[in-house]
Amino acid sequence: MKLIFAIIQDDYAAELVEAITEKGYRVTKLATTGGFLKSGNTTLIIGVEKEKVEIIVDVIKEVCKTRKQIVASPSPISETTGMFVPYPVEVEVGGATVFVLDVDQFIKI
Repeated sequence: MKLIFAIIQDDYAAELVEAITEKGYRVTKLATTGGFLKSGNTTLIIGVEKEKVEIIVDVIKEVCKTRKQIVASPSPISETTGMFVPYPVEVEVGGATVFVLDVDQFIKI
């Protein structure tokens, strides 16, 4: 048995959950926050047999495409003596961070 953790942007959450459940798999959705842009994320937890991991990963790749986005540069962490003027920066957003873990023991209650 494998446990898949997929951290994705909120923008993809509904579509990805629907795509995974249409394939007949169950998914747990958790609202999370973090990252460079401090935007909302969603963490999905999916338990599958070892042979089915690639199916889930392929669905994630299909739904969670990367794209370019213009954002204001983050303010410096330390205090500055002068004035800070943010300027636009192009960053790559989207995609997914996926962790696949072995589950030695599985108990269904």
